[in-house]
Amino acid sequence: MTIRPPDRTDLRILDVLQQDARITNQALAERVALSPSACLARVRALEQRGLIRSYRAQVAVDRIRSATIVMAQVSFRQHALEGFTEFDRRILAMPEIVEASRVSGPYDYMLRVIVRDVHHWKDVARALLSGDDGVEKIVSHFLMDEVKAFAGYPLTDDAPAPR
Repeated sequence: MTIRPPDRTDLRILDVLQQDARITNQALAERVALSPSACLARVRALEQRGLIRSYRAQVAVDRIRSATIVMAQVSFRQHALEGFTEFDRRILAMPEIVEASRVSGPYDYMLRVIVRDVHHWKDVARALLSGDDGVEKIVSHFLMDEVKAFAGYPLTDDAPAPR
């Protein structure tokens, strides 16, 4: 079974949902020029195909509790799959780590970590360094201002070039 790529209508639906996941099906159908039943069928198909992974609210956590966001670059002594697998298992169990990506370049992981304060971060960093998975170094960057928050992916290549 071949999976067909999303067509222009699918891409318009995905683009609108990235901007407003709470939009009603009726309003979404109007925005993408479909009947409500056809629009709902397409959304369900996009979900089943895994093109829509989830729906989330962006919460202003700093307005709810004390929050310091740390961007941490993690480097390993050796690049061994067992070490990465063990590290993955450990960070998945740490609620302070809200995003983690294995990357190429001078470090191996980029983590987004939310902690109460710098003392809490030191505890998290010590926990990351204390495992037997080969973590060699952590470089910390404290978020000062979020200049451009994630607002969705460009879904086509026809975006205007930067000036």
